[in-house]
Amino acid sequence: MAEDVRRARGAAVTAQGSAQGSADLGDRTDFANADRGFLAAPEQRQIKTAEGKTAWDFDATAFLDGDCPDTVTPSLWRQSQLCARAGLYEVVQGVYQIRGFDLSNMTLIEGDTGVVVVDPLVSAETAAAGLALYRKVRGDKPVTGVVYTHSHIDHFGGVEGVLEAGSKAPILAPEGFMAEAVSENVYAGTAMLRRGMYYSGANVAHNAESHVGMGLGFAASTGTVGLLAPTESITRTGQEETVDGVRFVFQMTPGTEAPSEMNFLLPDRRALCMAENATHNLHNILTLRGAQVRDARIWSHYLGQALDLFADQADVVFASHHWPTWGAGELRDFLEIQRDLYAYLHDQTLRMMNQGLVGAEIAELIQLPPALEAAWHTHGYYGSVSHNVKAVYQRYLGWYSGHPSDLWEHPPAETAKRYAICFGGVPNLVAKAREYADDGDLRFAAQLLKHAVFADPSNQDAKHTLADVFERLALGAENATWRNCYLMGASELRDGVQPTPIGAAGMAAALSVPQLLDTLAIRVNGPKAWDAKAVTDWHFTDLDEHYRLTLQNGVLTYSPQTAKTGAPPPDATFTLTKPQFLTVLAGGGLDGVTVNGDLSVLQTIVGVLDAPDPDFAIVTP
Repeated sequence: MAEDVRRARGAAVTAQGSAQGSADLGDRTDFANADRGFLAAPEQRQIKTAEGKTAWDFDATAFLDGDCPDTVTPSLWRQSQLCARAGLYEVVQGVYQIRGFDLSNMTLIEGDTGVVVVDPLVSAETAAAGLALYRKVRGDKPVTGVVYTHSHIDHFGGVEGVLEAGSKAPILAPEGFMAEAVSENVYAGTAMLRRGMYYSGANVAHNAESHVGMGLGFAASTGTVGLLAPTESITRTGQEETVDGVRFVFQMTPGTEAPSEMNFLLPDRRALCMAENATHNLHNILTLRGAQVRDARIWSHYLGQALDLFADQADVVFASHHWPTWGAGELRDFLEIQRDLYAYLHDQTLRMMNQGLVGAEIAELIQLPPALEAAWHTHGYYGSVSHNVKAVYQRYLGWYSGHPSDLWEHPPAETAKRYAICFGGVPNLVAKAREYADDGDLRFAAQLLKHAVFADPSNQDAKHTLADVFERLALGAENATWRNCYLMGASELRDGVQPTPIGAAGMAAALSVPQLLDTLAIRVNGPKAWDAKAVTDWHFTDLDEHYRLTLQNGVLTYSPQTAKTGAPPPDATFTLTKPQFLTVLAGGGLDGVTVNGDLSVLQTIVGVLDAPDPDFAIVTP
């Protein structure tokens, strides 16, 4: 076992481009900061949904109380222990955080008459439980405002757990929030959630041999996800807003950790919130679940701008993940190192790119300066140097390496079949992969075994051998999301695909009609719809909005409907409310909907729609 661990760690260090152990394991500063201000522990050990499903289990982290085992790198074990702390914490007087109830933190800022909630977690159940704990300690204050710092689901999904239906509390968010939240969580939501199951390790056990966290937090909750649209947009840096007597000064940071994101200063508390732009790890330039490639250059720029704008006005910096950093000098050091971290990755990637290296080559060669490596919060627990460098390359030059052979490669299964032929069959591929694995080259063993599995998915020897290699790679990964991907791959090779436990269906009510129509358009099976044609008008009586929906040439398009002279009549007209439209989209029928014309055209449209597959194969073809 010890030799396997040594080899796996060596392979993972090379693969991640990270010199593990370069920071001081004896430094307990982060532990002191993570425990500082502790006020109360969770009131129950599990948080349940209305149906009795466990949305969050505090006991799942109990195994982290012990010493680091051989199955986890000491650096990742340390990070996971820090992320497992759970309860209500005071940042400064009047500013509190719920930590360890979900992947993210929920911040509560006391105002004149109630409390302003910042980033209400992933699920309504965990957000409600966190608010209840706060109220037990600080009094039964009403929620008088909500702030979404950015457009990722772990910062808004639990909003219905803190705001009651019909609440008039303002909801503030950065400009572009709704467009980006829908683009990421709805349009590409099915694929992202499926891939997200891998990087979160959603279907593997929580123990020292398997899932030990996500680096950014322990895990994401699996309760009820919702979305309430913002009532106010923040549009410029320096914009000041007062919510229930709490003064906020905002900094816009588009294109950083999210396309729509903002930091803010609480000048009366001398507290700076960095949203998810500065956390206690190297973050992602391109997350493994998939997203738009982020701009490392502008990310670094905005961290520098935050220093210039706010560092002299704050005594503590906190974020929507991890724990705060107190002290003016410590705050400045933290932000300067985070700024330089993203700048270094960007600038060195561009330097080597302009010398002709491709992303994979740069990822092998790049090393962080010793001063950056020595800081714990630069380590790649969530992002990694390796995949971040490739993301910077992708942002500038895209998928094509420039080598003409890349232009028209065979797809994975066809490539795999040809590898099998070249090696004299799948058994020979597997045997050669075992040789590489036994020599410690787990990376190439995994590549060969991928071809073996894709060439013959029924070959159990190939699948189980690849699963073994993935588990050995997982042992040595400092990066929690890499570890989880390996473990999920191994699990599905052995036991098949397990259902995806969460979805984004609860967001539908917050979408505009055009956004809902977009969700239909991306489901059209183009070849199936080549010869289909339908023109329908939709009148939304509760919104006074009117749209013409046209299906032709395999494309579903829409436009605002006006009474144009000479416009051809529709095949059918539907008069309804937006809630009724949501029912129609969910397959619930046309109760209460007025239909004029040929009703069969609706079936024409429905008949060419594909249902997304939330459980598509990843490690098999």
